[in-house]
Amino acid sequence: MKIEELPSGKGIADLAYIPKRQSHLPGMIIELKWDKSAEGAIGQIKEKKYPTVIKQYEGDLVLAGINYNPISKSHTCEIERIHV
Repeated sequence: MKIEELPSGKGIADLAYIPKRQSHLPGMIIELKWDKSAEGAIGQIKEKKYPTVIKQYEGDLVLAGINYNPISKSHTCEIERIHV
């Protein structure tokens, strides 16, 4: 299930993917940034406790922070896998 702008109580995650219960695939939370940092996006996911809003989901969760630099027109990405 894809959820755009998932409210977490302390903020809004840009995208979340939650697999079906029978699936062995990990869930995913994606935070997008413009002219900031990919590491900061991951930090925001953790700081604002975005994974807690999908507490019914148990298993691995992939956190992805993606930043776009408008000057260099390049993207950076930080990916971290956690178990919830």
